[in-house]
Amino acid sequence: MSDFFDELKAKLEGSNRFIVFPEGTDERILTATSQLGAAGILTPILIGEKSKIKQRAEEIGVDVSSCKIMDPSEFEEFELMVETFVERRKGKVTSEDARQILLDENYFGTMLVYMNQADGLVSGATHSTAETVRPALQIIKTKEGIKKTSGVFIMVRGDEKYVFADCAINIAPDSQDLAEIAVESAVTAGLFGVDPRVAMLSFSTKGSAKSDETERVAEALKLAKEKSPALLIDGEFQFDAAFVPSVAEKKAPDSPLKGDANVFIFPSLEAGNIGYKIAQRLGEFEAVGPVLQGLNQPVNDLSRGCSSDDVYNLALITAVQSK
Repeated sequence: MSDFFDELKAKLEGSNRFIVFPEGTDERILTATSQLGAAGILTPILIGEKSKIKQRAEEIGVDVSSCKIMDPSEFEEFELMVETFVERRKGKVTSEDARQILLDENYFGTMLVYMNQADGLVSGATHSTAETVRPALQIIKTKEGIKKTSGVFIMVRGDEKYVFADCAINIAPDSQDLAEIAVESAVTAGLFGVDPRVAMLSFSTKGSAKSDETERVAEALKLAKEKSPALLIDGEFQFDAAFVPSVAEKKAPDSPLKGDANVFIFPSLEAGNIGYKIAQRLGEFEAVGPVLQGLNQPVNDLSRGCSSDDVYNLALITAVQSK
């Protein structure tokens, strides 16, 4: 495990965060949560039938005695949860509908976070992104002033740390979206020990090409500066002009970033997803995430191809976000 995750564990020492895992019978979830619980890093809450979770844990040889197991059908405060959910949905669901919906482990787990019975949620090992994010958007919702959630990856290699966004959620962000993503990504960067130096990426550097796409990024830069005047941010940049000082000196000599950016805002989901995977596979960076940002409380989405290490690491990140 890299120094980055050791730093996260140190941040969590003594905090006793409760993190929900709706996929309580998945082998990767059980392996990671047994390790997290046994180490006293956080208290995992596994959602599902207790007998099935314990049986599955025995089958794979892990000890979940340090985890809390919650079955929605046996939850003592279920009717209170139903009332709270109906109120939160502002009449869009009936009590009868709510009782059925809240038997779903993702909705139930998200409500535990909303009702402050847990500090965050990690799902997605067996559920789609939509199945994980939809309850969060309906219940936890985005922070005031934020229209959309977005997904960042923290790219780690040795002592190098960079933030890439949006690589997970918004397919074709407009200028307002990109500005929000930039400001929120800077906040996320600071949370994980990166002093943000934000670059708005494009196929153009400082007007070297003109198109609707480059103008959208230039407008996003203007809006981001208005939202956060103290933020060190510049653009639009080709990646090399944002990252290589010698290239920046030629292409953008007046930029305050001087080729030393560490938070990279991609102009589309297509570009962001391709970019982080290239860094991961060719550059041998560890891609941690996606970390969802912009929500009132932390909910994070695993890949269905995740490993138990991925679960462990994203749980650490979720717990740190909740502090």
